[in-house]
Amino acid sequence: MKRNNRPLNVALLAVPQVTGSTLHGMFDLFASAGRDWTFLTHGRVDTGAATTYIVARELRPVPAFNGITITPHHTLADGPPPDILCISDFFIAPGESCAGLFEAEIAWIRRHYQSGAVVAAACSGSLLLAEAGILDGHDATTHWGYCKAMAEAYPKVRVHCSRTLVVSGDEQRIIMGGGGTSWQDLTLFLIARFVGIEAAIELAKVYLLDWHHAGALPYASLVTAKQAKDAQITHCQEWLADNYKQATPVAAMVEMSGLPERSFNRRFFHATGLSPLDYVQSLRLEEAKQMLETTTLPVEAIAQEVGYGDTSFFGRLFRRKIGVTPAQYRKRFSALRQALSA
Repeated sequence: MKRNNRPLNVALLAVPQVTGSTLHGMFDLFASAGRDWTFLTHGRVDTGAATTYIVARELRPVPAFNGITITPHHTLADGPPPDILCISDFFIAPGESCAGLFEAEIAWIRRHYQSGAVVAAACSGSLLLAEAGILDGHDATTHWGYCKAMAEAYPKVRVHCSRTLVVSGDEQRIIMGGGGTSWQDLTLFLIARFVGIEAAIELAKVYLLDWHHAGALPYASLVTAKQAKDAQITHCQEWLADNYKQATPVAAMVEMSGLPERSFNRRFFHATGLSPLDYVQSLRLEEAKQMLETTTLPVEAIAQEVGYGDTSFFGRLFRRKIGVTPAQYRKRFSALRQALSA
């Protein structure tokens, strides 16, 4: 990315129902890079490392999801050519198509990406990259609440729900943050890559930012399966809600259904989107998460309580599915729950 020693041009895209905190937060971090550290430590005001501006379809206030309005600096047609264009998250129901809603914005994204710009998206903003077609054949991430819908709507995109940050695309010019406050990781990564690691470290110190090592899965509810329309499978789901702790719940459901095992497995997956075993594990791990947050029981006791006699297997499964160990999960989320309840 050639800049001839000028500050980075960083364009932040504002679409209707954008999340104001993400858009303005990214704006503040980019504007602060290379500027605020020297002011705080030496009292010297330096030129920042980036020229940051908000772009929208029209030069009029854009309504944000929380009711405030965003004032753009430029339209899509007259803004400076961006070195980096950032797409904040916006409100859209998971599974709702954004096709046809943002045609001008998507054409703008596609044009600048093809011209060599770096494209970054936070949370649901990745949907616009997928709609633009630039994620086809590449790795991607988005907020955990949109992962399943994104994978279904854009089957050519390899969606990684567990990853907080994904770097992909031609020349690694697409960077995506998974959701929530992962826009902070996204912005720090961009500053480290295109301004310098020291600038990113200084920025993290100024804003007291911490890197989200654990990824998004600890925040996600694992039981995202749809409710079955198949009466036999619905009956099994209802039974399982109270009996998932028993030793062989899948075999018990097969027997209860009266179906051959292969037919039951096929119908269960078709109705819920999960295999019977994955569904059982989701229920057990969700219960384990709640117990880790709210009790002081040893991990071994929790494993037994949710149906796992082998504590080692439970620990490996938890780590694989949630992204952290049971002990790490407890340390993080029991303290968080206590703080919120105080």
